[in-house]
Amino acid sequence: MHPNDGFRELDRQECLRLLAGAPVGRIVHTRHALPAVLPVNFGLDCDSAVLLRTAADSELSRAVDGAVVAFEADDVDTVAHSGWSVVVTGHATVVTDAAEHTRLSLTGPRSWVAVPEEVFVRIEAELVTGRELVGGPTIYGVDLSS
Repeated sequence: MHPNDGFRELDRQECLRLLAGAPVGRIVHTRHALPAVLPVNFGLDCDSAVLLRTAADSELSRAVDGAVVAFEADDVDTVAHSGWSVVVTGHATVVTDAAEHTRLSLTGPRSWVAVPEEVFVRIEAELVTGRELVGGPTIYGVDLSS
């Protein structure tokens, strides 16, 4: 962290700990050669892979299977001017193994919308970065919280 920028870089373990407590994030993928962002509920599998549950015939499951995607979650307190943001980048795959699907049906995230057939999408946490806004409000490095 630069002494006056108000941000602290988070290590991988801090990032994953924060992700584990976040209820909603955003998956960033490519749709028609343009970036697309979609809010989703999620979970962590094996404490590091991001796991989504979606409709088997959804555009999302088709668009991300085998692609490199980004996933972002955050928590911001606008009153205290604090918060954190974590980004996971990695390959996304639709889980096709029947035994793995059964395990994830019991332990994975629950869909917020009922659909007839669901699949799990796993995003391998190949690159995990994050930062935390600390120190309250500042302007040009001057602390305004006192």
